[in-house]
Order: sequence, then C-alpha cells, then structure tokens
Amino acid sequence: MTQGPFLYDDDPAPLHTGTPQNHNKLLIGIFGATVLVAVVMVALMPFFKGSGEDQAREVAGVFTAALSQGDLETAYGLVCDDVRARVAPADLADQYLQPGTPTVTGASDSEVDGEPVQLVDVRWDDDGAVTTSQLTVVPEGGTKVCGTSAAG
Repeated sequence: MTQGPFLYDDDPAPLHTGTPQNHNKLLIGIFGATVLVAVVMVALMPFFKGSGEDQAREVAGVFTAALSQGDLETAYGLVCDDVRARVAPADLADQYLQPGTPTVTGASDSEVDGEPVQLVDVRWDDDGAVTTSQLTVVPEGGTKVCGTSAAG
C-alpha cells in the first residue's frame, strides 16, 4: 500500500455547525401573506373587471356590433347555453338583429326565475328610423346574452 501524506487526510468539515433553528414563524408568515394577497385580489376584482352593469353593457355592445357587421361567430360566442340550444348560429341575426347601427343606452338590474340578470337597452338607428330592444344578459360562465324583447 502507498504511504505518505494524502491531499485529503481529514474527514470533511461538518456542513451545519450551528444549533438547529425552528422556522415555523417564517412558514406561517409566508402562508399568512399569501392568504392576505388572495383576499385583497378578490376584494379589488370589481375595480378591474367592472361592475355587473359595466360587464353587461360591454358584452351587449360587442354582441350587437358583431351582429350588425355580420360576425355571427363572435355573436354566437356571447350567447348563453339556453339560446345555443334553441337557435342555430345562422339564425341568430333573425332573432336579435334590428335594422341600423346599434348603441347601448342603459342597463338595469333585474331577476328572472330568481336569478340575477341585467336588462340592457339597445337603440338601433337606421338613418333616423329608431328601433329599441332590450337584451337580457346573465352571468353564465362569463357574461352572456340570453334573450331579447322590444324595449318599452
């Protein structure tokens, strides 16, 4: 066997030389901060997404603009499941489109069958001939158009 001085004669130095420390306070602090951030984000969500009325007006505006421009795919993506079950995409304009340029003029809270809805008033101006309609907008996996009627 070989003898003599070796490069690594000693055992390796211990990696942890101090006394063990309890980090429970750090873990609880991180968890608490995460919960606090989540609660604050939920509380601030209406400021970023807008109120139910704002969302309903926006969806109604996009829906009517898409219909008036012949974009049935976009309009059909904004209707609720009940309308999808009754109306084919090609027939959507027959049921919802009025002559003229659409303008959303107002929205109000209401209930249908005990569920909250927004009733959105739409004014259709066809070179001076004005027609009004009212879209029923529901919170269904996002804000969706789920009916129409003559405003009045």
